[in-house]
Amino acid sequence: MIYDWFQQEAIEHINHGYSVIVSAPTGSGKTAIAEHVIETCLEKNEFVIYTAPVKALSNQKFRDFQGQYPDRIGILTGDVSINQDAQVLIMTTEIFRNRILDNPSSLDKYSWIIFDEVHYIDDPERGTAWEESLMFLPHHMNILCLSATIPNIGQFAKWISSIHKKELKVVIEENRPVPLHFFFQCQNTVLDNLDVLKKLRGWHPNKIYSLVKHIRQKDGLPCIYFVFGRRRAEYLAEELSAFDFLDDIERGQILALYESLLERFGLGSDKGAREMLSLVSRGIAYHHAGMLPTLKETIERLFTSRFLKVIFTTETFALGINMPARSVIFDELIKYYGRYTRPLKTRDFYQMAGRAGRRGIDKEGFVYSRVNLKRVRIDEVRRVIYGKPEDVRSQFNTAYATILNLYEKNGDDFLKVYPLSFHYFQTREHERKEAIRLMNAKLRLLKDLKFIEGAALTGKGRFAKSVYGYELLTSEIYQEGIFEHLDEISLGILAAGIVFEPRRGERIQPLSKKAQQLKAACDKIYNTIRHKESRHGIYPFSRPAHFSLSRAMECWMSGMEFSKMLGFADADEGELIRYFRMAIQVLREMRDAQVSYLLKAKVNKTIQMINRGIVDAEKELREG
Repeated sequence: MIYDWFQQEAIEHINHGYSVIVSAPTGSGKTAIAEHVIETCLEKNEFVIYTAPVKALSNQKFRDFQGQYPDRIGILTGDVSINQDAQVLIMTTEIFRNRILDNPSSLDKYSWIIFDEVHYIDDPERGTAWEESLMFLPHHMNILCLSATIPNIGQFAKWISSIHKKELKVVIEENRPVPLHFFFQCQNTVLDNLDVLKKLRGWHPNKIYSLVKHIRQKDGLPCIYFVFGRRRAEYLAEELSAFDFLDDIERGQILALYESLLERFGLGSDKGAREMLSLVSRGIAYHHAGMLPTLKETIERLFTSRFLKVIFTTETFALGINMPARSVIFDELIKYYGRYTRPLKTRDFYQMAGRAGRRGIDKEGFVYSRVNLKRVRIDEVRRVIYGKPEDVRSQFNTAYATILNLYEKNGDDFLKVYPLSFHYFQTREHERKEAIRLMNAKLRLLKDLKFIEGAALTGKGRFAKSVYGYELLTSEIYQEGIFEHLDEISLGILAAGIVFEPRRGERIQPLSKKAQQLKAACDKIYNTIRHKESRHGIYPFSRPAHFSLSRAMECWMSGMEFSKMLGFADADEGELIRYFRMAIQVLREMRDAQVSYLLKAKVNKTIQMINRGIVDAEKELREG
């Protein structure tokens, strides 16, 4: 295989036994370096772990690597466990972090850890798991970090080197193998000069038909169209359905492939799959997290077949999934960032824009941004596209479960781990003091709530250290004996309530009597927790339980078909499956804690009742 210079440099460092961090644009070929580590480990009969930020990417990597290295690949996520003693084990970073803290000796046989998309340390929700994974990583393991462009990669590498006392080689590639060219649709005119936008007069709304027609005439297909909303993706796909991108031969080929995939994944009678048929027959599709996972995979396979010409998708399509196109379109350059709407981060823009230009196929890639000057200023557009990517910043906010695990090993000295954090390394004194105050406050609360007594974890504390993200509420429910007295369906309803987060504008679903009783018990416990967190100055607060999925869970566990059960929840198909799988993960964490034999048996039965049919992620992976 012929490598680019940066790939070759990284591989040479790896061959000499160094840990390496690689920063390179999306689509530049970083995966080849990971594959070299994997192949080297397999040749030497060594073991390697590959981590990814989300389950969907973990699943895709499992499928990809299994095709290359049959029977030597395993996967371990919250809802999937396949061949977990394999030489190459794929897992989410949260699962890896949990294993470091819960069972570090299980990592003794692994010589390498690959952190894909390591810039996720900057993610407000998941970043702490990445940081803690790097902080507590066993010193015998070599590291390969792969990332999109990180301006402060030097600082990041120095932090890792300083806590592990070994050199981390830095490899930076700033150029893409396929250069990008940028265009703008403003007032329904396509331009390649941002300054000209100021001179446009009158007001003409941007038409998607005009833009796609322009791209088609310029031989810019296939095209990925990024939107920041599921309904918007579906709406635009329907709006474009007057287009027909396929000739009769291509139409016959794509429909034959589509029908065979629907049959393979058991989607022949699925309403969503049938609704997509008319779009697929024209070379159009949409893809978002609200769809059935198997239908999403079907669309992905159609796209790699090159029969699909335009796919409307949300930004998760850009995350590590190898789905390049000739062109990329941005519906707009602003998005909702959790608490507010703002222009895109430059790093996020290039994560998506980097899908334009297929290596080995295209000489150049094209990126089109639809600009509405009533919603975004020209200087903001300029910053998004031509500005410097943002530095990676620590999002350190230690979970209660982490504190309990560290306290069990180190007692009150657990705070000595804080100077190992990236947060400590890159922040000023007042920020460090606040981080220490917050960790101390969480420790005092854990003692106040009797998770710790004297210098030891209580039974409740030992339970809590296994249930990441939902420690306080779940453990107080456990302490009160509620789990022991529930039947399996009530236990499933409760698990779904613990993990569910309502969307803005969600319709409130009527609750069954079981759910009402569970909600009352949880609300009482949660109000006490929130009061104490507030009194101790802890933020953000633990999440309350929400029981909007209770009717759906009850119907599902009672054996109802998935299509009929959908009517009992204000949630998309894919969203519902995701929460059911998250409920399974919490139940597994509870089962693996130190609980009674009877409760373990009940939890196992509950998991079996939930984890059937289309919810069964492991079955989906095995058959896919």
